[in-house]
Amino acid sequence: MISIFKTTALAVMLVGMGGGLVQAETRVTYKSAKTGSSYYQMGVELSEAMKAGTDGGIVMTVEESQGSVQNVMEVRARGGDYVFTTPPALVNLAQGGKAMFEGKGDPSFDNIRALFPIPSLTMHFVMSQASETAGIDDLSGKIILLGKGSFGATEGEKYLTLFGLDGKVQIADAELSNAVAALKNGQIDGFVTAGSWPAPNVIEAAASTPVKVLSMTPDQIAQTKRTAITIPAGTYAGQDKDIQTTSLPVVAYTTTAMDDDTAYTLTKTFWESRDRLAASAKWWAGVNEGLMENITTEIHPGALRYYQEAGISVPDANK
Repeated sequence: MISIFKTTALAVMLVGMGGGLVQAETRVTYKSAKTGSSYYQMGVELSEAMKAGTDGGIVMTVEESQGSVQNVMEVRARGGDYVFTTPPALVNLAQGGKAMFEGKGDPSFDNIRALFPIPSLTMHFVMSQASETAGIDDLSGKIILLGKGSFGATEGEKYLTLFGLDGKVQIADAELSNAVAALKNGQIDGFVTAGSWPAPNVIEAAASTPVKVLSMTPDQIAQTKRTAITIPAGTYAGQDKDIQTTSLPVVAYTTTAMDDDTAYTLTKTFWESRDRLAASAKWWAGVNEGLMENITTEIHPGALRYYQEAGISVPDANK
């Protein structure tokens, strides 16, 4: 009878311990982009980094998304386990009920809080060396592939108009997925793409044929009203100088529904894992403390605690 009692007590104790372990494990959903995109791959890498950096304490499930607007809209139905990525500008629009959020406002948008920056969407004007294109002003008369439906395509078209090149550039009627082959075969002079640097399709293009990624002048960058960014020399084959271009910052967000300790751990683990992430995937090398200035919304109190401990400067407006 005593033996049975001891066995039962041990079983209860083990169940209790097991329950404690389950409670210690925090599950988070990370929603970013379409499967197969670079940003979805970043989510997978981030998930692995969170698991390793917390000894399994945080389990991050990567969920496919149709885009940044959807990520923001889902805040209305999500809880404290939701992490998503979007440009800060979209959060500002959502909180103001403007543009694509007009008539779709929701009080939950006011509860969105930033955690940490991730690689920015960076504009690339990729030209063949044979096209003898030195800068944006030389695009007149060239055949350019913009693609369709993407941020890069929309932004590229806007820039051509902005820089007085409307009607002076021949736009190739093809998908961006065909850009590298078309460039190599001489069917186009160049293509426009937006992605975190180093962008896989630009790496492929530079490896298969001599290319030049164009820099913009300070005045051109100012005209776009986008965030300036520098792609360091040596990022792509044959690139011996820094490239000055534009970007759309992207940030990982959650809401006030997430508890402070989880937000703190997510943020701390991200920054402490950044060098390891960059060693295996170069696009993380572009994330540094300087990108904190691109966060234009409030930062989660838990994340803010980490930044204060780490001595990372945060503007008063974000606190």
